[in-house]
Amino acid sequence: MSEGEGQFVFADEKLPKRGALMTSQPPWRILVVDDDADVHEATRFALKGIPILGRPVEFLHAHSGAEALAVLRREQDIAVLLLDVVMETPDAGLRIVSAIRDELQLTNLRIVLRTGQPGQAPEMDAISRYDINDYKTKNELTRNKLFTTVTAALRSYEQLRRLDASRRGLEKVIAASNDVMTRPGLRSFAEGIILQIASLIGVPPEGLVCASTPQQPPQNGDVAEVEIIAAAGRFSGLTDKPFDTIDEPRITTALRQSLSERRNLVEAHSVALFFETQDQHAYAVFVDSNEPIHELDQSLLHMFCTNMSLCAQNIQLVSALRDQAYFDRLVSLPNRSAMLRELDRAIDSAGRNEQALALVDIDQFSAVNDLLGHPYGDQLLSAIAQRLSKEFPGCFVARVSGDVFGLLGRREHLTPDAIGRLFSTPFNIDQVDHPLTVSTGIVHLRDVQGSGSDGIQNAYIALKRAKTTGLGHHAYYSESIANETHDRNRMRIALHRALAKGDQLYPVFQPQLDLLSGRVVGLEALTRWRGDNGAHVSPDRFIPVAEQTALILPIGEWILRRSIDVLESLHQHGHTGLRMSVNVSTVQLRQPNFLSILDHALDGSSIRPECLELEITESVAALGINQVRTLLEAIRARGVSIAIDDFGTGFSSLSYLHRLPANRLKIDRSFIHTLEHAQSGRIAEMIVPLGHQLGMKVLAEGVETASQRDRLRALGCDEMQGYLLARPMIADDLAAWLDAYRPNAD
Repeated sequence: MSEGEGQFVFADEKLPKRGALMTSQPPWRILVVDDDADVHEATRFALKGIPILGRPVEFLHAHSGAEALAVLRREQDIAVLLLDVVMETPDAGLRIVSAIRDELQLTNLRIVLRTGQPGQAPEMDAISRYDINDYKTKNELTRNKLFTTVTAALRSYEQLRRLDASRRGLEKVIAASNDVMTRPGLRSFAEGIILQIASLIGVPPEGLVCASTPQQPPQNGDVAEVEIIAAAGRFSGLTDKPFDTIDEPRITTALRQSLSERRNLVEAHSVALFFETQDQHAYAVFVDSNEPIHELDQSLLHMFCTNMSLCAQNIQLVSALRDQAYFDRLVSLPNRSAMLRELDRAIDSAGRNEQALALVDIDQFSAVNDLLGHPYGDQLLSAIAQRLSKEFPGCFVARVSGDVFGLLGRREHLTPDAIGRLFSTPFNIDQVDHPLTVSTGIVHLRDVQGSGSDGIQNAYIALKRAKTTGLGHHAYYSESIANETHDRNRMRIALHRALAKGDQLYPVFQPQLDLLSGRVVGLEALTRWRGDNGAHVSPDRFIPVAEQTALILPIGEWILRRSIDVLESLHQHGHTGLRMSVNVSTVQLRQPNFLSILDHALDGSSIRPECLELEITESVAALGINQVRTLLEAIRARGVSIAIDDFGTGFSSLSYLHRLPANRLKIDRSFIHTLEHAQSGRIAEMIVPLGHQLGMKVLAEGVETASQRDRLRALGCDEMQGYLLARPMIADDLAAWLDAYRPNAD
C-alpha cells in the first residue's frame, strides 16, 4: 500500500464473541498480503479470536508480491487471500492474481482484492479481467464488513473444496466401474465411495466398506462371511482383514446392524450406509465424523446410497458417470480427460508414428462472447463441434478447453489445409452467417517423448507459435520451437527481473532529419536492454516477449515518461524545434486507461502536446477500425501527432490506411535498402506520393548511404533517419551531438 492509501477504521460493531463456538476442526488459513504493517495488524486485531463458520482463524502474512507467492508455494490449505493492489508496483496485486491462477493453479483459493486507490484497479475492470472473488476499498472495510466479506469467501472456498473432493471420488468410482463387482475393481470402487461420502459431509476420509454374499447374509450377529473390502484413513490397514479385527465395538455394531437390517444408520458422529445389488450382494459403509451430521447431509447420503446401488447393477448409470468425467455435455464431445486417455493409448500403440494431434483454437472467440453473449457463443461452439465430427469421422475429436478443440488421427488427414477448408464456410447461427478463422498447432506423435499430457503440451507450444504470427495461422511442433518457447520463458523471467532492478533498461534516441532544410526536426525513442552479463539483448528479441506477456505496459509507460523528460531538458537547453516520437504497441492501445496514462505524462511536464508523436504499426488493425479511429482521434485532439511505423510490412490495407487519422507515414527500412535497385526500389517510389495524397508527411527509416538520401530527396520524401545521419544514442551523448550538429542540405 503506497503513501496516501486509505486506512482501516473499525467501529464498535456486533460480531460473534471472541472464542465462541471453537471446535476441534483445523483453523481457516487466511493470507494477508500488504506492504503496510498497520494493515496486517488491523486485520489481525479485527478478527482475532472470532470464530468463523464454527472454526478459528489463522493468519499468514506477506509484505510483497514475491513473498506472497513464496508463501503460497510453501503452505497448504490457504483458504482466503486478502490482497493489496498497489505494492512494489502499481499492479503488483493483479500480477499475483495471474500467477496464482495460471502458474500455481490454485483455483479454490478465494481472492479478495483490497485497495486504497480505486483508480489503480477499477472495480469493474478488475472483476472482469481477473479471476478475483471480491473487490473492496480499504475505507469501506469496517470490522463488520471485513467479517462478512471473509465469511462469504470462506463459505465459497469450502464449497469448492468439497466439490473437488467429490469429483476425485467420482473419478475413482468411474475408473473401477467396468469391473465394479470383482477385485481389484471392487476395492477401487469401494475406496471411492468412502472418499465420496466423506466429501459430502465435509470430513476427512476415515472409514470402512464391508460386503456380505447372498449365500451367507449375517444372521443373529454372525459376521463370519462379511469381508472388509476397503478402508481409508486410520482404518487403512484393515483392508482384506477378517471382520473381527475391527476392535471398536461401536463400529462393528453399526456395520452388523446396517447389514442385517438392510438400512442406513445415521448417528451423531458417524454413518453406516447400506446398499445392495440386484443379485443380493450387500454392502455397508462406515464413515466417522467429528462433527454432527446435518439434515441436508443426511438427505444427500441417502440419495448417494441409492445411486451407488443403481451404479453397481445398472450399466447405463455407469456410462452416465463415465460421461460426467470424460464427456462435454455442452458440445456433445469427449473432453480433455478423454483426449488424454485416448492420447496415452495412441502413444503406446504400434501405429503412433502415423498419428498426429491438432489443437484448433477459435480466433477472437472471447470477443464473440463479449459482443454477442455467452448463449450465442455456446451455439457457435456446438456448431463447430458438429462440423468437426462430421468432416473428420476417422479422428477422435474432443473439446480440450473453452475455445480449443483437439483432433487425434492419421497425419495425412490432419493437415492445415484440411482444417482450414473446414472453416472456409461461415457458421449459420440464428439465421446469420458467422465467418471464423482458426489458429492450429499440430504435433506428430512420433515427436512426443512421454505421455498424453506431454503430447497436449507440445501441441499447445505449436499453437502458441501459430497465434504469435497472426490470425488464421498454423504451426507444427518441433524441438527448435520448443527450445524457442523455453528461451522466451527464460527471457520473460529475465526481463521481469530487469524491470524490477530498474538499471538494465534504458532509452536511446535517434535523430530525424528534414531532407529539404537539413535541420534535425525530431527524435525517435528506442528501448535498450543490457543484461546481467553486460551484453545487450536485441530489441527484436525482447520487445515481442514483452508484448506477449504484458510487460510492455510498464515498459511503455516508463519510456513515454522518460522520453518526455529528455525532450523537456533539450528544449530548456535551446533545442526547441524538436519533436519526440515514442513507439506504442497494440497491447498498450488496448488498455482502457491508455489516454489517462498519456494525459498524466504530459501534465507532468512543460512540453506542449504538439511536440509529442506516437508511432503505431499496422497491427493495430486487430483492434478494429472503428475502435482504432476513435482512439487516434482522441489522441490527435490533444495535439499529439500519429505516425504509422514500418509501413508496408504489416496489414497494408489502403482502405484501412485511408481511414486512420495519422500525420506521418514511415517507410520501412527494408524498402530503403533496395532503393538503389530499379525493380525493388519502386515500392518506395509508390509510398511517397501515396502518403502525400493521404495528407501525411513521409519519413524514411534506415537510410545508410548518401545515394539513398539523394534518391529519397528526389522522390519528394520529407524526412529521414538512419546511420547516415546518426546512430541511436543515450541522452547525454545526444545533447552533445545536437550542440555540435550543423544543418547541411547536401
